[in-house]
Amino acid sequence: QVQLVESGGGMVQAGASLRLSCVASGRIFSVYTMGWFRQAPGKEREFVSAIRWSDSDTYYAGAVKGRFTISRDNAKNTVYLQMNSVTEEDTAVYYCAANKNYGSLIPNARRYDYWGQGTQVTVSS
Repeated sequence: QVQLVESGGGMVQAGASLRLSCVASGRIFSVYTMGWFRQAPGKEREFVSAIRWSDSDTYYAGAVKGRFTISRDNAKNTVYLQMNSVTEEDTAVYYCAANKNYGSLIPNARRYDYWGQGTQVTVSS
């Protein structure tokens, strides 16, 4: 099992920056990739970004590319999501996820095996 705990959410104004963290514990050696997803009220959960644990290769959704940066710190078993120039459309609960079966960077939430509890990000104008 892998446990994931997100933090760093909050309420910010449009144009601001925010950094989310996801600390992983448990059988981390079994994890191939880590991802960030988000879910806004009344909408389906959507892919934000993913990173491969072994080589830090990354993948972004078009809506966040150029504004968000995913990174990882192996020593701390932590994945980060740096969010810059946020807009009201970024308001959502952000979830960290871990995949233990696929080495490719996948945007499909169903392919992830472990999930955190989520952290709320609210962007006001």
